[in-house]
This record gives sequence, C-alpha cells and structure tokens, in this order.
Amino acid sequence: MGTRKIYLLFSDTGTFLAKAINVYTKTPLNHASIAFDLSLEEVYSFGRKNQRNPFSGGFVKEDTRTSFFEKAKCAVYSFSITELEYERIRRRIQQMEEQKDHYKYNALGLLGVAFNRELSRENAYFCSQFVATILSECGIYQNDKPACLIRPQDLIAWHQLQLVYQGSLQAYPYYQRDISHTGLINKLNIV
Repeated sequence: MGTRKIYLLFSDTGTFLAKAINVYTKTPLNHASIAFDLSLEEVYSFGRKNQRNPFSGGFVKEDTRTSFFEKAKCAVYSFSITELEYERIRRRIQQMEEQKDHYKYNALGLLGVAFNRELSRENAYFCSQFVATILSECGIYQNDKPACLIRPQDLIAWHQLQLVYQGSLQAYPYYQRDISHTGLINKLNIV
C-alpha cells in the first residue's frame, strides 16, 4: 500500500487576537490547520467564520490567498501516512464539513490551555485541538496531553514532521499561481 502526504500549516495573521496569544505563549505561529495538498488549496481548521468578526468561529475551510492572510507568517510541515490513514482523515473532515453548523469554536478551551485544565465541550474545538483530534482519531498522532490541551507548539515538536517552508505566506513557493491575463496556470513543482 502506498503513502500519501498531509500538511500542517502554522500561521500568524497579525490580528489583535493572534498578537495577544503570541504575547501569552511567547511563541509565534499560534494557529494550526491541516491541508491535503502542498499548494494549500484544501486547508481546514477551527477559526473565524467571517474574517471581519473574531467572535464568530467554528469549523472552516481556509482560503490562504485572501487579504486576511496577506501579511501572515507561516511554517508548513509535511508527514507521510498510509493511503488508509489518508482516507480516514478525508472522511472525517468531510463529515465535519457536511455538518459544519453543528461545530463551534472552543474559546473556553483556550482558557483551559492557559490554566492547564481540561475544558472540553461537545462539538467545540480550537485550531490545534482540532488538528490533534483528527490525527489522533485516525491513529496517527499520540501525545500524553489530551487534545484539549494541545498547543500548536506541541504539534510543531512532533518528530514525524518535516519542514517544507517557513516565511511569508504571500511568498509561499508552492501555490498554484493563476496568471489571469493569459489563463495559464504555472504549477510549481519544487519538492
């Protein structure tokens, strides 16, 4: 059976909330997402449903090419999994996407992380809790901490991750770039 790659995107958009979290954690890149492709076309997480409203959050498919991510710093990591594990992750995220209105952002859980107290709520996640839960449910990621206490830095420290890129998200070299005036797509196959 073959292997597939999954990608974890860690980002810092520079918003007020991101800055506050960075000050508290004393680390950058405090948002975690999971992607199915190197070009970051399919990126999922728990975050803002509306980029202009930080108080409306839940399950989101992120478009990293929007102005919200324009000044974002990021790190993209990859790891290899079996075809079966890949399909499990796909199915689980597809189920969540189909029922996205049932999911909420776990803001209370962020306080739990700050005080090292488990504050899990049904169908509620924050970004790194979501990524850790998906990978754990599919038998890929294990940590002594419960998912509701996992920080992005815990995921970054995971030994299976391989750094693909670090820097400005706007300068990410693996985007499929649409050259609109010619209609051509320049696919960068750098890896």
